[in-house]
Amino acid sequence: MQTDNRKAVLAWAMYDWANSAFATTIMAGFFPIFFKQFWSAGVDTTVSTARLGLANSIAGTTVALLAPLLGAIADKGTSKKKFLTFFAYMGVVMTSSLYMVSKGDWAIAMTLYIFAIIGFSGGNIFYDSLITAVVSEKRLDFVSALGFSIGYLGGGLLFALNVWMTLSPATFGIADASEAVKFSFFSVGIWWGVFSIPLIIFVKEPRYPPIPPLVRGGDGGVNEKALSGMNVVRAGLVQLKNTFHEIRHLKTIFLFLLAYWLYIDGVDTIIVMALDYGISIGLQVNDLIVALLITQFVGFPCAIGFGYLGGKIGAKKAIFIAIAVYLFVSVWGAFMHSKNEFYILAVIVGIVQGGVQSLSRSFFARIIPVEKSAEYFGFYNMIGKFATVLGPVFMGGTGLVVRAMGYSSDIASRASITSISLFFITGGILLSLVNEEKGKEEARYLSQKT
Repeated sequence: MQTDNRKAVLAWAMYDWANSAFATTIMAGFFPIFFKQFWSAGVDTTVSTARLGLANSIAGTTVALLAPLLGAIADKGTSKKKFLTFFAYMGVVMTSSLYMVSKGDWAIAMTLYIFAIIGFSGGNIFYDSLITAVVSEKRLDFVSALGFSIGYLGGGLLFALNVWMTLSPATFGIADASEAVKFSFFSVGIWWGVFSIPLIIFVKEPRYPPIPPLVRGGDGGVNEKALSGMNVVRAGLVQLKNTFHEIRHLKTIFLFLLAYWLYIDGVDTIIVMALDYGISIGLQVNDLIVALLITQFVGFPCAIGFGYLGGKIGAKKAIFIAIAVYLFVSVWGAFMHSKNEFYILAVIVGIVQGGVQSLSRSFFARIIPVEKSAEYFGFYNMIGKFATVLGPVFMGGTGLVVRAMGYSSDIASRASITSISLFFITGGILLSLVNEEKGKEEARYLSQKT
């Protein structure tokens, strides 16, 4: 494999630059606002929030159910890049299509958004798994952080351009702000598609692991024809079944995935619901967009900083620091009233957001068998997507329950953000039980067994 090859590492990291435009402009930026004010015009804010939460949950459930199987199939052939390309360009097409959705057509917008998220999340399964093909263990923390860091920069730059287009549409020859936002969706699709090309060209597909008997020829050699089609699917199903049996007995991986499920739930929920929450408590859209830009550009250097911190004190300790900061954010967020407070919160989130994501990825890469990376990252992303299912629904449901009890929409919204603190508390407790060295021993044992 081409580990630590500079061109391959940069090409791998550039995919984060490519798809982070979707995470920033679409998921965290314009879509929640536009969905609430344009595609769900005239609807109560609690209803539009519930719809947005439902869309994220449907997409998350779909990816979660498919992720381990897709990973297992990809591990049995040379298919990681093929799967990544398919999901990435499905996301590109769905995102670009949002440009054509008319005012009030919330169902169409919601459907395209769901498929775009499936493309985004599905591609990340194989993108994450390819990290073991481009970097050695000693540089995992740094390279994982590098991806998130340039992702923040790239996503932030395009989002800044899109915000400028929205604030001054005439400068770009666009009729009005609504048309500018819709064109922003199209620009994200183009950006994502173009900057995915370096990974496709320069990152080599890792060789498949030893092939099980069902795809070997009669003379014991590899039957090349058997590596395609249904035999690969069958091999993937067999491997998935075996891994389900394995993972139940792998305490380290199991505990980490459970902890990750909980704390990343809080992180992802804050990412996708922050602007919706700000609107619900009465903040202005322009102020919220500025806050998001602050998070992006603070996140650029801080993600790299957390990569170095993980190398110095260990990824697990650095993740604990990020979880503690997020716990503070989820509590303080309920008491915000001014845009300046939201800006301060944006800075704090920007400091830790990339760190908790990148170090979780590199920590997990250390405790899994390399030859099953796509499948195990399938489980990793499955857990992340199930977290996305719970978080937005839990937040939206809390708000609806408090509202039904007779409290105002403002109080209901504030209660909903505080409820996310439960995920950080329980996730942190479970993470404290994870033993990294034991996890490495388990991974070595599985590799030797394979």
